[in-house]
Amino acid sequence: MNLPPLLASISGRVAIVTGSGRGIGAAIAIRLAQSGADIVVNDINPENAAATAKEVESLGQRSMISTHDISNQKSAQDLLQKTKTTFGGVDILINNAGITRDSLLHKLSEEHWDEVIRVNLKGPFNMGQACAQEMMTKKYGKILNISSVAFNGNIGQTNYSAAKAGVVGMTSTWAMELAKYNINVNAIAPGFIDSVLTQQIPNEIKQKFIDRIPLKRMGKPEDIASLAAFLVSDSSSYLTGQCISMDGGLTTGV
Repeated sequence: MNLPPLLASISGRVAIVTGSGRGIGAAIAIRLAQSGADIVVNDINPENAAATAKEVESLGQRSMISTHDISNQKSAQDLLQKTKTTFGGVDILINNAGITRDSLLHKLSEEHWDEVIRVNLKGPFNMGQACAQEMMTKKYGKILNISSVAFNGNIGQTNYSAAKAGVVGMTSTWAMELAKYNINVNAIAPGFIDSVLTQQIPNEIKQKFIDRIPLKRMGKPEDIASLAAFLVSDSSSYLTGQCISMDGGLTTGV
């Protein structure tokens, strides 16, 4: 029996990674570059985007810096067109860009509700719609949406949880619609990950979160990046429509 490699190469593929100036997005961009992909580094912070692009190029891969606001439909479409002009097309889309504006329900402003839904839900929709049309034409593509275990619900995150639950719903729907075009669509729901946001949490509160995790530690952005690399490779070609929780066992059990 001829077994495929444990992780199929994505050499020569072109990947758009939104929100890849830092954190999970940057780790994914770098991991995909290590696997041979050229990367569109999208982040509204140009300095952060440039830093990630520099790392991508240090690995011998091409990069393109994008500061497009993907929550705007025209801007998302412009990003795809620029990618096509620079690289000839797109093979992989990682919908990672997101924000938090946490508040308890009775204090949550309409502005913060709209802002989170616009970036965290409409943004992935805009990019998914734009890239899917390109992928459908060539009958190949990988779309990976970054959700969160918060899609199950989390105190103070009505807006964020609703958006991330919506991302899971879109993932399932797109998987069904796009399967006939040889496009795989999956999602990752990260748990408590060591990032710029979680580093701002006081240590005593952070420890309470860690105590709830069976593995008794926070995850790293590189953990999410390794799973992402598998999900956008052809090693996972029979996997679609799934949301994989990568949370150290946090959501396991009752």
